[in-house]
Amino acid sequence: MSQTFAVFTGSTFGADPRFREAAEALGGILARRGHALVYGGAQVGLMGAVADAALAAGGEVIGVIPEFMEAKEIAHQGLTHLHTVHSMHGRKALMADLSDGFIMLPGGFGTLDETFEALTWAQLGLHQKPVALLNTAGYYDALLTFVARAEAEGFVRPQHHGMLRAHADPQALVEDLETWAAPGAVSKWT
Repeated sequence: MSQTFAVFTGSTFGADPRFREAAEALGGILARRGHALVYGGAQVGLMGAVADAALAAGGEVIGVIPEFMEAKEIAHQGLTHLHTVHSMHGRKALMADLSDGFIMLPGGFGTLDETFEALTWAQLGLHQKPVALLNTAGYYDALLTFVARAEAEGFVRPQHHGMLRAHADPQALVEDLETWAAPGAVSKWT
C-alpha cells in the first residue's frame, strides 16, 4: 500500500558525503516502492538531495515551505506540488497532516525540532504514526544514548522510548515503516 512519509533533514549537506548518499538512497527507495515524499520544500542541502532522488525515480514529491524561505529563492521549482505556508509552525502542522509517518535524516536544530514535535504529538496521542531516524554513519548515536538515559532517569516512559525507531540502512528503515502498526492496531502498512 502506498504511503506518504514526511522527511526532516538539513538544508546543507554536512561534512560526511555519506549523508548525501543516504538521502539520495532514501528518496529513490521511497519512490520505487510507491511512497510519496513530503519535505521542507527547499532545493538546497540534504532536503534537495532527497527530493531530487525521489523525483528522478518517478516519485511524488510534495514540498511545504514558509513564505519567508520561498522569498529567498530556495524553494524547489520541480516538485509535484509545493505548498506555501505562513510560518514554521504551519509547515510542521501541514507536513504532519499530509504524512503517514516521519523520517529524520541528519540535520541540525530544525530537524531535531520537527522530529521531537512529531514524537511529542505521538506521546500525547495526537497521532499514531511511526517516527524513525536514519542513523547514517552513527550520526545519531549520541541522541539515542540520550533517549536511553532519559528513560533510565524516569523522564521518558519505556513505551514512549520505543516510539522512536532507528536504522542505519535506508532500505531497512523503509521496510520497517511499511510493516509498522500502532500498538494494539492492525497494520495498515502491508
